[in-house]
Amino acid sequence: MIQAWAPATTANIGAGFDCAGAALDLWNELRVTEAEGDPPREDLVVRAFACFASPGGREFTLSGDIPRERGLGSSASVVALGLVAGAIASGIDPEPERLLSVGVHLEGHPDNLAAALAGGVCLTWDGRIARIADDVPATPVVVVPDTRVKTAESRSELPERVPHADAAFSVARSALLGASIAAGSSELFAAALADRLHEPYRSALLGEIRGDLPPGALGATLSGSGPSIVVWARPEAAEDCRSSLAERFESSRVLQLAVSSKGAHGGADD
Repeated sequence: MIQAWAPATTANIGAGFDCAGAALDLWNELRVTEAEGDPPREDLVVRAFACFASPGGREFTLSGDIPRERGLGSSASVVALGLVAGAIASGIDPEPERLLSVGVHLEGHPDNLAAALAGGVCLTWDGRIARIADDVPATPVVVVPDTRVKTAESRSELPERVPHADAAFSVARSALLGASIAAGSSELFAAALADRLHEPYRSALLGEIRGDLPPGALGATLSGSGPSIVVWARPEAAEDCRSSLAERFESSRVLQLAVSSKGAHGGADD
């Protein structure tokens, strides 16, 4: 039997559109066991596994806590699980950058998949992964609405062009984002949590939360393509922040999580 685990992710992180992501301590699990017959070849986890090993004669059982189509990297976790399990089955070192290059065509969003594979906080470009930190200088408190969002539909809301001033605004915040995480500066991190490239077109809920942040919150970002919102709280204020958001958004799940320094991993039992 092969077992593998992969974390949730929050990608795009403000102005880090398509390049910045963090692993979250919320997990999916895959078990691969021997079985008669072949699994459905269209299943995403099976397709990822098949990048390294034949799925024939195996059964794939997925379980876990990552909600689907909520902007928390559920599909990236499934791809990461299949890639790690397939690599283990073939005796290949599941090195994150190698797995990313092989499996990114299945996920389509390297920022999500990179964080799921490598853990911590990652920047990705041209198939490369820079794991810049184990953590961020804040605690993620995630508001998870009941509604679902498909990434393709969310991306269709984005304009083909943005004003030069908005592009410059976002470039500055993107630079601040990387610097704040690398330096572990909560002040720089708070200054980085804004964007005009994609967030304004995707979520009214984000604007509502930003307009009335709970005490102790540094800022808020759209998670992936939404609808989930991450409110980044000072660690000492995280529980009060969670409680305030839960009272305010009664129809949503509100989760106090942590950035996971560990990415997708697994092993095999004889």
